[in-house]
Amino acid sequence: MTLNATLGLSIPSAAFLRAGSFLLILLLAGCSSQLATQGGTPSRQAADIASLLPASVADKPGWAKDINTAFRVQKIDPSLENICSVLAVTEQESNFNVNAPVPGLGKIAWKEIDRRAGEMHVPLFLVHTAFKINSPDGKSYSERLDKVRSEKELSAIFDDFIGMVPMGQKLFGNLNPVHTGGPMQVSIAFAQSRASGYPYSIDGTIRREVFSRRGGMYFGIAHLLGYPTHYSAMLYRFADYNAGFYASRNAAFQHAVSQLSGVTLALDGDVVSYSNTVSNTEMAVRKLGKRLALSQADIARDLQLGETLDFETTATWQLVFALADKTAGKRVAREMLPGIALNSPKITRKLTTAWFAQRVDERRQRCMAKAAG
Repeated sequence: MTLNATLGLSIPSAAFLRAGSFLLILLLAGCSSQLATQGGTPSRQAADIASLLPASVADKPGWAKDINTAFRVQKIDPSLENICSVLAVTEQESNFNVNAPVPGLGKIAWKEIDRRAGEMHVPLFLVHTAFKINSPDGKSYSERLDKVRSEKELSAIFDDFIGMVPMGQKLFGNLNPVHTGGPMQVSIAFAQSRASGYPYSIDGTIRREVFSRRGGMYFGIAHLLGYPTHYSAMLYRFADYNAGFYASRNAAFQHAVSQLSGVTLALDGDVVSYSNTVSNTEMAVRKLGKRLALSQADIARDLQLGETLDFETTATWQLVFALADKTAGKRVAREMLPGIALNSPKITRKLTTAWFAQRVDERRQRCMAKAAG
């Protein structure tokens, strides 16, 4: 559930909506919540989606068709809230620009190259010399990097470099440092894991498909809506979109564990360690082991389900929250915005996952208000 921190996180932008406005929008939107499902035909649904796109979006029919196809193929409910949620994430991440330019991307790329060289203990002059080799388009890799404007272009440069230059294989292997892309800034690794059932002919690789409108929307919609939750509001899916599946649910679990154990935990949604060490969350739950009548093996086994809905059916989840409710004298939260600071070479301000989620939720609410008309 770790954030894609290397050249992979788009810059969100922020604020909060007053609770009174939120309630008003919900009341208004309720009158037309079936907008995108009326008529039932793909063309009618696409037309409904097109009507919700911002006025500045070019080729609205094309966007609407790709979005509608993603909903239909993946059997995701094309409800007004779901469609507005997809549009909100897309507007936040790229403003509906499939190949959005990133200011200063060349400098960011060189910084990443130098960082990776340092990790591999490769002298910088050797690395920079390797990048002076001509690439398949006749220009040197250095020239292309200096002029790169978008993540799509940067990804293509690294793919060429990795495949053709010995130094590229040593530095990067198969790890292209561009981790997200497309109009919804979806994780490329996630897209590769969901390639089965992709309804289009693949243009070379799934990585390349992510940088297309159709692929970016297909995999972005899967990442946002293609998993079950018990969330009370879309806000928590937006946080998960940024931080990983079930991050909002798991942050609430971490908060309950922290309150019961007295151990300060980062409420980041990561309940297991991605290395060979035991996570701080697991260590804290172990301190409650006797009170919960759970063994270390029980706890470790249950926490392994932390990125699935089934975690909520485990003894660890249920006993922790039963004890937390009893201790607090009330039902404690089962969902909570993760407390994660966003780290990326592209981010120049102090931003958080909660800030991102709230900003996207504002956009969703405006979309629903527009539909209510």
